[in-house]
Amino acid sequence: MDRPIIEVKDHGPYELSGSFKLMDEDGNTFETDSSIALCRCGKSGEKPFCDGTHEEIDFHSAPRVKNLFVEV
Repeated sequence: MDRPIIEVKDHGPYELSGSFKLMDEDGNTFETDSSIALCRCGKSGEKPFCDGTHEEIDFHSAPRVKNLFVEV
C-alpha cells in the first residue's frame, strides 16, 4: 500500500494521493480514485471535492512550513 500524501496547492485545493479512505461523519465512504482534490476555498459546489471554483473567486492562500527549532 502506498502511504497517503496530502499536498497543499498554492491558491488551490488539497491534493491527496496514495492509499486512503474518505468518509463522512456517519462512516459512509466516498467513492474516490487514488488521487483526489479536496476543496480548500469553501466555495465548491461539489464539496468536499474541488470543482475549480477557487480560480473563479481568486482564492489566495500559499501556506509554508515554518522551521521551528527547540533548544534542549
